[in-house]
Amino acid sequence: MLPPVDDQVLQDNPDFAKLYSTLVNVVLNPDGSSQHDSGSEQCAAVQKEINKYRLRTARHHLLERAVATASPPESKPTISRSLNQPGQRLREPSATELPEPLLDLLLILPPLLEAERSLSPDSTALLLSSPPLCELESLLAELATLVSTNLHSSALSLVRLLHPTTNSSYLHRHISSLPTDYSALLDNFSTAQKSLIAVRLRALTFLTDLLHSYTQSLTHLVRSLEAKHGVIARSLELRASHVSLQAQGTELDASNALCNRRKEVYSPQAVAALQNYAAHLKDAKVRAAERLHGLQAELGEYGVGTDGGEGKEKVMREMARVYREMGKQMEDVRKDLYHLQGG
Repeated sequence: MLPPVDDQVLQDNPDFAKLYSTLVNVVLNPDGSSQHDSGSEQCAAVQKEINKYRLRTARHHLLERAVATASPPESKPTISRSLNQPGQRLREPSATELPEPLLDLLLILPPLLEAERSLSPDSTALLLSSPPLCELESLLAELATLVSTNLHSSALSLVRLLHPTTNSSYLHRHISSLPTDYSALLDNFSTAQKSLIAVRLRALTFLTDLLHSYTQSLTHLVRSLEAKHGVIARSLELRASHVSLQAQGTELDASNALCNRRKEVYSPQAVAALQNYAAHLKDAKVRAAERLHGLQAELGEYGVGTDGGEGKEKVMREMARVYREMGKQMEDVRKDLYHLQGG
């Protein structure tokens, strides 16, 4: 079901009210699904198939419950008159005399129908070959009569609930209209639910208005109290506002002074010189890195890590010295960059 919207919201927002009306009446169904769904026919066919299976399952369940609760009807009390004796005797009511196999069948069927697990094939064959299940065909007519009587009694109970003012003699006439009555009950329930939600929204609106009125009353009360006893409070409020403004002014003055001092210390010429120096240092760093890569390549050509002669050893010593010098230059470059970055 689509969520309801407060009437006051729709009145305050005409564009939204138009959009909501279009969604409710043109685009969407009451259950929230689209009215222009391309697969609606397929969904309707699936829903129809589901309803068919649901009805079949409900029919089977009703028959199972009717068989499980079936019992022989009781006979009405009868009065026997003796022609030879002047007195009368009242015969006590007793159960209708049914065939013993049918009584056994009524005792056996409910546990079989309510069994959670199916029996094994051997047990099933044994039950079907033993009385009273082996005589099921001959007892089926009487069993059907009992089940029909039980279903009729249950239907009359439902009709009595739906039509409490109807005469008991005419209740059987309403049995055929039970599905229609049930659908009407569902529709009435849905309508009542929607009405209840609408009433709740109206109650919330009224409650909101009441709280707003209560808030306004409190505001007027506080203002009246302030008008009578709030001179000191207003004086303190004004002083606090004055101090706040002074603090904001001091903060702005400090920011302006900081900007001015920065302009005095770092003139445009100094900033340009520092930028040029930083670019020079970056270029020197790049050249040093290229020199370092070249030296490493030379070390690879001279066989670093391999056994060599005295000439190679001198060359390696010279390269180590150059590498240390390059390391010192790199460290100086790092320090200069650090100082330029404000370190």
